[in-house]
Amino acid sequence: MTIKKRKYNNSQGQMPQAKSKKNMAKRENDSFSVKDLMQSFINENNLSKGMQKIKAEEIWNQMMGPGVANHTSGVKLQNKTLIIQLTSSVLREELSYGKEKIIKMINEEFGDEIISKLLLI
Repeated sequence: MTIKKRKYNNSQGQMPQAKSKKNMAKRENDSFSVKDLMQSFINENNLSKGMQKIKAEEIWNQMMGPGVANHTSGVKLQNKTLIIQLTSSVLREELSYGKEKIIKMINEEFGDEIISKLLLI
């Protein structure tokens, strides 16, 4: 087995040196949680309304359970109005009696008054 000598591109034929500490980026010791970083990213890029739309569907399915979720064909959040598309007219009628309670429960899950009107179609 033969060992080949490495050739280097510098004029002295020496091994290149590591970058000095001056040129390396300084590492900050501040630590952040992933949750805080994601929240900061969402706020800086004006993504909060989009995230609320996604969370509205998740909350609806979680709160109403699998029975109602199976008869739900769409969940949209537009201008403080939660629009729920249902495939069952009987279920639509039943849920219409408790609209105010549903709005209150969903807003409590959000931790803010995101929804002011519930539209069942």
